[in-house]
Amino acid sequence: MQSKGFWFSIVLALIGYGIIEFLISSSALNPFYVNTLFFMGINIILAVSLHLIIGITGQFSIGHAGFLAVGAYASAIFTMKLHLPFGVGLLAGGIAAAAAGLIIGIPSLRLKGDYLAIATLGFGEIVRIVFLNFQYVGGASGMQVSHLATWSWVFFSLLATIIVITNFTNSTHGRACISIRENEIASDAMGINTTYYKVIAFAIGSFFAGIAGGLYAHNFYIIQPTNFGFLKSFDILIFVVLGGLGSMSGAVIAAILLTIISTFLQDYPETRMIFYSLVLIVTMLYRPQGLMGTKEITQLFTKRSRTEGGKSDGKHTAA
Repeated sequence: MQSKGFWFSIVLALIGYGIIEFLISSSALNPFYVNTLFFMGINIILAVSLHLIIGITGQFSIGHAGFLAVGAYASAIFTMKLHLPFGVGLLAGGIAAAAAGLIIGIPSLRLKGDYLAIATLGFGEIVRIVFLNFQYVGGASGMQVSHLATWSWVFFSLLATIIVITNFTNSTHGRACISIRENEIASDAMGINTTYYKVIAFAIGSFFAGIAGGLYAHNFYIIQPTNFGFLKSFDILIFVVLGGLGSMSGAVIAAILLTIISTFLQDYPETRMIFYSLVLIVTMLYRPQGLMGTKEITQLFTKRSRTEGGKSDGKHTAA
């Protein structure tokens, strides 16, 4: 049943992709809405990748914008400086971000809680300052990048992110990460190599953040270090917290909702931040577990079908 549901979801996603691709190619969609779709897809990739680190493994990271920046600049260097195909640049951005994740992850993931958050925040700021003073990529004035991202690249990158992280979560490795989230001391006592699994989750999340960075760079024509400050990390963190720690569906829903709200309030940045603050306050007061808690949207349908199929026929058996 789970396999059928998985393939049904893939078919639905491909149908949605085909419809949107037709609307874009026929110019039926306004460029504003096309750009909103692209930005929504990038934000979903970022939310899902951070969901693996925070929601599944329980590691409080607030330096995700650093991996986004590494992926953006690495892919831009490969396409604009080395004149390689966009696909190669996108993959290079993901690999560079994963390497950065390993570099910061191996020493830092021995830390816990607030200490890890401070370390990852420091990493994000270091990355921003390095690019700010690196004239090869334009320094503070930024780097001009060709618009190479298409709906197909965004969609299939998003689909690959969701499939890989879903399968990782449902594997024995994913269950080890969940056990670390629930009780790291108990997991260590049971023989689970907690540092190894935290680093693996960090590297996978960083890789897909780098992919999102490559799409981001080649969609907005210019990238600047100011685009990757710590506030960007908090924006991504809000997607995960609002959706529900431990729920990929929640992270996706929150990313979609907040992207739409942010896009339509972009002319009023102060209002947008006030709205964000109000949403977080109301959520923490009335639903601290987030929109979906730790549940996935597919579980709602599974529970319903089990309830309908499990009605009593009036006969009882004794074990």
